[in-house]
Parts: sequence; structure tokens; C-alpha cells
Amino acid sequence: MTPSDRLRRVVRSELFKLRTTSAWWQFSGAMVLTTLVLAIVGGVNARTALKPFAEYVQIRTHGRFHGATVPPEFLSRLRGDWVSGHSAVTQAVTLYSANQLIGLLLVCLLGIVLVTTEFAQRTATSTFLITPRRGTVVAGKLITAVMLAVVAWFVTTLISLTSGVLFLHGAGHGTQLGYWGVDRSVLLNLVAYILWAIFGIGFGALIRNQLVATVSATILYLVGAGAAGALFDLLNSYVLSATWVLGLQVIAPAVASQVMISPTSLFTGSPPQWVGAAVLIAYSALFIGLGLRRLRRSDIG
Repeated sequence: MTPSDRLRRVVRSELFKLRTTSAWWQFSGAMVLTTLVLAIVGGVNARTALKPFAEYVQIRTHGRFHGATVPPEFLSRLRGDWVSGHSAVTQAVTLYSANQLIGLLLVCLLGIVLVTTEFAQRTATSTFLITPRRGTVVAGKLITAVMLAVVAWFVTTLISLTSGVLFLHGAGHGTQLGYWGVDRSVLLNLVAYILWAIFGIGFGALIRNQLVATVSATILYLVGAGAAGALFDLLNSYVLSATWVLGLQVIAPAVASQVMISPTSLFTGSPPQWVGAAVLIAYSALFIGLGLRRLRRSDIG
């Protein structure tokens, strides 16, 4: 049997395992449901962001101030938020990538589950006996995770695009599709899905306990972005007062994903899109390498 035949057999086996468990519909249901909810939330936020500045101030201050009496510092910050969010292009990217916030986490967790289930269900021994080359097993799981990530991106993007187009067209801003900044962001979102699926496979191979791996990845994703923002904001305020310090928060994987798809500056000191992509690629390669190294060097029991 050729290596390609063995790899195809592993991929078919992984897909069969997934179909025979409840995991596939649990992940599918969560993906679709969260995308629908985030699409609605994105539409509400976009409606506010696209209002004239005076109305925006009234909404953000809950009507407590009038334009001239808003504290100058707060007014300046509101204007900055309004300028960055008022662009129809910015809102189009936000609406069309509404699936990213939870979708990336779910494909990462799916990648983790593909690996850690072998150890949780004690099927790892039989799997590696049938396919002795552990690299082939990991490659098969990797291909499976990427395939599922592409399907997840397609389905959730279809939902986000449909709702986003209806909102923007109804608001008189056009769809913004055909503008390269918007189209590129949608395509880069696909890259983000793939990279997070790869990250999940590597993370699961490195931390083989399913509960520990899934909880750790969830905390890293959901808390990491906020923690990185707070840390580098404190460094900028009290240690090194420089814009580039704020840009270092891109080292958090969740922030890197957002930077990668954003055609405009995401925050003060936000680096270019390619930096976000490079950070995600580096994390994915690192964890795949470490995970494969651990599998090859450890005993499976």
C-alpha cells in the first residue's frame, strides 16, 4: 500500500469516526446557532455605528449629554470610534465575518477532539497498530480537520453574507462586495479557520487530556485577547510610552485572527494584516511540531 493510499484510508476512518458520534451535529448546531446570533448582534451594532455622529453620541451617552457638553476627552474617543466604525467597508467586513468570533474557537476545539478522543476512549493503541506511522495518523487527522474547517467556513460565511447583504442593502450602503478590502477579508477568514483547525490538532497532540486541552484552548482564545490588550496597555501607560507597544498584543492568537482580516486599523498601533497571518502560521507550525514530536517519543497505552 502506497503512503497516499494509507493517508486516504486514515482520512476516511476519521470521517467515519466523526459521523458515528454525536460530535458532528453538536459542533454543527453550535456553529450555525452562534453565527445566527452574532449576525443579529452585528446588524444592531452596525446600525448604531453607521448613524450620523450627533446621533451616535446620543446613543453612546444614553442621551445624558448634548454634543457641546460632552467632556472633551470622551468626545474625542467617541469620534475616533465613530470614524473607525462609520465606514461601510469596515461594517461590511464586521458583518461578513460575524462567524469568526466563535467559529474559530469551535474548529480549534474540533481539531483537539479529533486527537484527544483517541486517548479519552482508549482507541489510540489500536489506531497506531493499524497505522504504525504516527506521522501518517497525524497527517490524516490534520487533513480531516482542514476539510471540516473549510466546510464550517463556507456554511457560516454563507449565513453571515446573506444577513450582511440584506442589512447593508436595506440601509442604503450597498453590499460592498467587489471591493478588494472586503473580499480579501472574507478569504482571509477562511485562512483563519484553517490555521485554527491546524492549531487544534497540534494542541490536542501536545496536551492529550481532552478536558485539559479543551478548557486551556478556550481560555487562551476567550481570555487571551483581553489579557494581552490590558497588559500592553499598562506597559504603554506606565513603562514604555510608545505606539508599537500596543501593537504587540497581536501575539495573542485571537487578536492575530482579528488583525489578519481587518482592512483598517483595529486598534492604536495595530500592525498590518500580514503580521496577524504570520503570528497564526507560527503558532500552528509550533504546536503541530511539538505535538508530533511528543506522539513520536511517547508510549501509547
